[in-house]
Amino acid sequence: MTTDLATSGADARTVELEIGGMTCASCAMRIEKKLNKLDGVTATVNYATEKARVTAPAGVDQDELIATVEAAGYRASVPAPPAPAGTGGGAAGTAGAPAETRADLELRSLRTRLIASVVLSLPVILISMIPALQFTYWQWASLALAAPVITWAAWPFHRAALVNLRHGAATMDTLVSLGVTSAFLWSLYALFLGTAGEPGMVHPFELTVAPSDGAANLYLEVAAGVTMFVLLGRYLEKRSKRAAGAALRALLELGAKDVAVLRDGVETRIPVEQLAVGDEFVVRPGEKIATDGVVVEGRSAVDASLVTGESVPVEVEAGDAVVGATVNAGGRLVVRATRVGADTQLAQMARLVEDAQAGKAQVQRLADRVAGVFVPVVILIAVATLGAWIGGGFPLSAAFTAAVAVLIIACPCALGLATPTALLVGTGRGAQLGVLIKGPEVLESTRRVDTIVLDKTGTVTSGRMSLAGVLPADGVDEADLLRLAGALEHASEHPIAKAIADGAAARVGTLPTPESFENRPGLGVHGVVDGHLVLVGRPALLAEWAIEPDARVDASVATAEAEGRTAVVVAWDGAVRGALTVADAVKPTSADAVARLRALGLEPILLTGDNATVARQVAAEVGIDRVIAEVLPADKADVVARLQGEGRSVAMVGDGVNDAAALAQADLGIAMGTGSDVAIEAADLTLVRGDLLAAVDAIRLSRRTLGVIKGNLFWAFAYNVAAIPLAALGLLNPMLAGAAMAFSSVFVVGNSLRLRAFRSAVGGDRP
Repeated sequence: MTTDLATSGADARTVELEIGGMTCASCAMRIEKKLNKLDGVTATVNYATEKARVTAPAGVDQDELIATVEAAGYRASVPAPPAPAGTGGGAAGTAGAPAETRADLELRSLRTRLIASVVLSLPVILISMIPALQFTYWQWASLALAAPVITWAAWPFHRAALVNLRHGAATMDTLVSLGVTSAFLWSLYALFLGTAGEPGMVHPFELTVAPSDGAANLYLEVAAGVTMFVLLGRYLEKRSKRAAGAALRALLELGAKDVAVLRDGVETRIPVEQLAVGDEFVVRPGEKIATDGVVVEGRSAVDASLVTGESVPVEVEAGDAVVGATVNAGGRLVVRATRVGADTQLAQMARLVEDAQAGKAQVQRLADRVAGVFVPVVILIAVATLGAWIGGGFPLSAAFTAAVAVLIIACPCALGLATPTALLVGTGRGAQLGVLIKGPEVLESTRRVDTIVLDKTGTVTSGRMSLAGVLPADGVDEADLLRLAGALEHASEHPIAKAIADGAAARVGTLPTPESFENRPGLGVHGVVDGHLVLVGRPALLAEWAIEPDARVDASVATAEAEGRTAVVVAWDGAVRGALTVADAVKPTSADAVARLRALGLEPILLTGDNATVARQVAAEVGIDRVIAEVLPADKADVVARLQGEGRSVAMVGDGVNDAAALAQADLGIAMGTGSDVAIEAADLTLVRGDLLAAVDAIRLSRRTLGVIKGNLFWAFAYNVAAIPLAALGLLNPMLAGAAMAFSSVFVVGNSLRLRAFRSAVGGDRP
């Protein structure tokens, strides 16, 4: 997508490019440097989302930017622009199709190569390591099995190494390619020019330390095994990144697809993209409001929880503003459109998510950071070893064996497994506990965070209205109050009425059927139940029927509302009989979860679009001291940014569309799986259980997984540091090098498997 997202004067613009062919974070850094060398260009390349955001003067066109990226050895393209849409609903699929298709093809290719390498490599490894399996001409069978793995399956590494070579760079792909190729070439030498190809040759698995000319040694299992393991790591990484950008697509799909517009008093259903400012359109009960506008006719309750975060439906009438993608929960409305397309609140939120994602700091894994030094040093050691042995008068075969041993022992098999195996075990255990970790990039954030911002609605609370209190007047039986009010509210579709009806039915059982019923939008309902004229609603409804208020009931209502609850008054037969209160109930585990988050060293902050009274009441109930209330959706990300500006590392937990930008802005975004798809896609961690205690599990598990990854990487590098000198001195039999590599892989996998013992906070684990 090429958009004027930002301007710096009249001759500057911001261009977004999709980047292909990156295999590690150093690739992103290389592209960034190339683009920034252009006059007046400022570029940031995000390896996780595979996109570049470039601010360039008018004199630099898209073709020049793309050519610069391609000259560095990578692919670049301009994403297809989305089709215009009132709230973006109809164009989401088109917008992301090209990038999505390419990502799917790359993942499918990796999966095919991985499956083939597993099927072909395992027999080679077993035969080479177990002499009892070595039949006559087994070495030639191994060559036939290993050759496709070493050439075709490992081709992505060879291709990346060639690209790096043309540009004078070296990455982990370079080392993988060199090690695999060297092992393969020496195996060919031993088979065709040495003694390894003789019938009946046995390849013993010896853990000996002795110089050897290597003419009878095969390294096919090493070359095939390295390819298989590194492909596994690459596949897991690519799969975790495939969903990049899905948050924006999910957000765009939230809006209405079509709308009933009024033309000359006649309803005409048109695609929402054709809606214009000033058009009047009809919204029936249960329908989404197509775009931002002002109510010109009708009265209803609008459920705006996904967009504004308010738990209680908002009553609207003529003259009130409404927001696109909110749901009409009551009567028929006629709305005049005031903003359409890119100007709507929903579209602005989409831009906030995009900006927050693009601005996230790139997290480079330890292996990638060290590889910049490690790879060239290993190559130099191998070359120096070859030269030193030849210069010392030793046979060429012995010199080449020592050099190959250096490359084999340094091949990053354990490095390739360190992150994906720990991530695989950690995410598998997390899934059992209701925690989804999107990828290794998010783990470092969990260790740094010191502040956790909790959205109220749907996160700390259930997000659904429920009967909270029954306040009968003097002499009125509580069961009668619930039975008569519940029966009348059962006939209404209003969310508050549904909460009362459900609560009454749960307490008193079957409710009678009203003999008559009438809904008064914005006021309440009235009808006849069991021969009684019953009214349930606001005091204004009772005043219309000349019913005198009850001082005790009014005092109870005032107290309940001061505590953040919503109250309705109940009357029958001309007198006030009591009141009922409803509220967005706090989840039973929220208070325990907040205490555990504090024990993890995090300061909890409650953030909500709801009113301050409700927010303070909820915060007091769960033990949160700091409250930020009445925050608009666009301001939530600003609040997180402001906290980051104070030097805090911020985690954000939310579930609604209104939380998506804040989740993306936060150092660690945690989404409730019971919430919207937008919030889930924008977050780094997803809590499937919809329980705040799962956030405790998420942070604990992520921190422990990161610790295992760092331990794996430490031992993988330590193994290389210890083994490379032995190989260079010719004291490391290449078979011992293969065994050491296998042991390092087994150690990494075994260390990662410790994560299976992780226990949930729900089970009583201490933080």
